[in-house]
Amino acid sequence: MAAHPVPSWWQRHRHKLRATAVIVLLALCGLMILALVREQTGTTGLLVGFGLALFPVPLLLAAFRWLSAPLPAPWRTHLFAFAWGACAATLVAILANGFATDWLASSVVVDSPDEADTLGATVIAPVVEETTKAAAILLLFLFRRRHLDSVVSGIAAAGITAAGFAFTENILYLGTAYDEDSALNPDSLSGSATAGTFLIRIIFAPFAHPLFTAMTGIAFGMVAALPRRRKVLRALLPLLGWFTAVLLHAIWNGSASFANYTFLAVYGLFMLPVFGALTWLAVWSRLHELRVVRDTLPAYAAAGWFSEPEPWSLSSMRARSMARAMARRSHGPAAARTLAAYQHDATALALLRARADNGATAPDFAAREHELLRSLWSNRPLAGPPTTSAALALSRPHPPTPPAPPAWPGYPVG
Repeated sequence: MAAHPVPSWWQRHRHKLRATAVIVLLALCGLMILALVREQTGTTGLLVGFGLALFPVPLLLAAFRWLSAPLPAPWRTHLFAFAWGACAATLVAILANGFATDWLASSVVVDSPDEADTLGATVIAPVVEETTKAAAILLLFLFRRRHLDSVVSGIAAAGITAAGFAFTENILYLGTAYDEDSALNPDSLSGSATAGTFLIRIIFAPFAHPLFTAMTGIAFGMVAALPRRRKVLRALLPLLGWFTAVLLHAIWNGSASFANYTFLAVYGLFMLPVFGALTWLAVWSRLHELRVVRDTLPAYAAAGWFSEPEPWSLSSMRARSMARAMARRSHGPAAARTLAAYQHDATALALLRARADNGATAPDFAAREHELLRSLWSNRPLAGPPTTSAALALSRPHPPTPPAPPAWPGYPVG
């Protein structure tokens, strides 16, 4: 018998080593950005800025996790995205923006430091910041494709990355404003730089950075769903998404440089409608994923992998929640986690098959389908009954037909 090759030390430990390297890199970036912000704001300003900047973060994270609920990415994936935005992207952006602004102020391109600041904020900052944030999306697309393979997952990853970036940036702006108030001691809130900064960045526009970077996330999500033969379009879409993000960012920053009511006009007549359109697209895409589950899984049910009511139950977030609650009451938290994994695998299977039917077959389609079906079949004895019961309780479909034993490997469906 031929002996199997023994994996090398690197092959056995490469995933842990890569994860450790990423954690160390992000931690170093975090320490450096902390030192830079503290240098500009002081310790008290840093703490005040941190506390105030934290307000919108739970809401943003909850919104993007809700959006990706039909096929949620692991927490560690979104934690990486947030940490990249808060540490690595912000550090590079602060250093690059500062260097570019200093160069503009000392060159013949501009006539005054104020003009250098305006040009830097309008032209340089959008390019630098959207590029550094897009790097996280590109890394996820290259190394965690399963977690960034749709418009929904692209918006969620981009939004969480941008939320991290905005969090650190808000600490800097709010801390600087507090330091300014400490020196000037304003008499009222109307004259407080901290109150004004909080109102604009935390109350009126916490969505700004996520809105910009979502354009890049949408583009990468569309690329994942395109047939591999569409090479030109697959190359152009990320560039188009990045350019759109830069353009929106430049319009936003530029409007703040004009006098009178330009900023309010841009905010009300342009940014809010764009944000509304993005929200509609995100919710529609989420519902579309659930429709794909409902329309695709019946073929697998006919082959015996699910009972007849399960595709409907797996395509309803209400039925999913009810099924998990049933499993938790009957068998405890471990059963609810098993059912959540069952729902995740069923959604992944439906989207994988739907993309293949549309000509965007993944290179590892057969192996991935085999893996998902095996996992589903393993969890089905515990997850199948509450999933079926939830469907019967909510939709009252026809009684399920007895499932036929699957013919392994069982994936020539459709």
